Amino acid sequence: MSISRGNDILLESGTNELEIMEFTIAGSVFGINVAKVTEIMKYSKVNQMPNSHPHVEGVFKPRDKIITVIDLPSYMGLPESENQDRDMFIITNFNKVESAFHVHTVEGIHRISWADIEKPDTKIYGGSEGLATGIAKFRDKLITIIDFEKVVFDISPQTGIQMDEIERLGVRDKNEKPILIAEDSSLLQKMILDSLHEAGYSNVITTNNGLEAWEKLNQWKNSGNLLDSVNLIITDIEMPKMDGHRLTKLVKEDPVCKQLPLIIFSSLIDETMFIKGKDLGADAQITKPEIGKLVGLIDELIL
Repeated sequence: MSISRGNDILLESGTNELEIMEFTIAGSVFGINVAKVTEIMKYSKVNQMPNSHPHVEGVFKPRDKIITVIDLPSYMGLPESENQDRDMFIITNFNKVESAFHVHTVEGIHRISWADIEKPDTKIYGGSEGLATGIAKFRDKLITIIDFEKVVFDISPQTGIQMDEIERLGVRDKNEKPILIAEDSSLLQKMILDSLHEAGYSNVITTNNGLEAWEKLNQWKNSGNLLDSVNLIITDIEMPKMDGHRLTKLVKEDPVCKQLPLIIFSSLIDETMFIKGKDLGADAQITKPEIGKLVGLIDELIL
């Protein structure tokens, strides 16, 4: 079953909603943003690869492309299914990487608001840089949204932000112009922060979601010192409470804040998402983990 991103009109209008695909592992309920999913397929045996990561189950070739299969129950320390007849592959594409995740069942797709997604307790699934990015309440159940970017990065670190991209930029002058970042992943937030500091941008303010960023912008605006407090905004798309598309819409519809350059930096940027971001007024959009290109855009756009 293929998943169409083009029908997701809610993200296009920046109304702070998303579609979550619910799946289960060992009876526990989890979720993934449908924007990351290209297809779901019935589980089939895969070809094992020598010397591969212990959580890489193998590879398979459903059509004309070889796809790596990640054993998600193994990665999460959960038991395998007793009967694999219902097991599924969730095929994803983000950060320009296509992967298959082995799960036990796929239960359906739910449309919910980012405002109804809570940041989980840091003790869930691995501490401050844990595996759960949000807890969504849907009807009578709680759905734990998994940080699939972290899973792929842990297994294949070369898919993440690479500091050597900054080093190749050479010696750079210090720049104290203030930059506001909205990024919910503590791991990625730290990597972006370290990269910008290395690139010379020393005055970086971080927030954990679009709502926190929007509240800061309004505080600065209402006190009359917006441009003294921030000269550029960088936002992820997927974030609890308020996503990056909603933040972009609010910023670019505000008569004062709209002058601020805004860059969307997300693993979800494809042709469809790019059009949505452009329609909402984003000044630039770039796919994670291209940190060198992000710095180049900041150099061009910062006030």
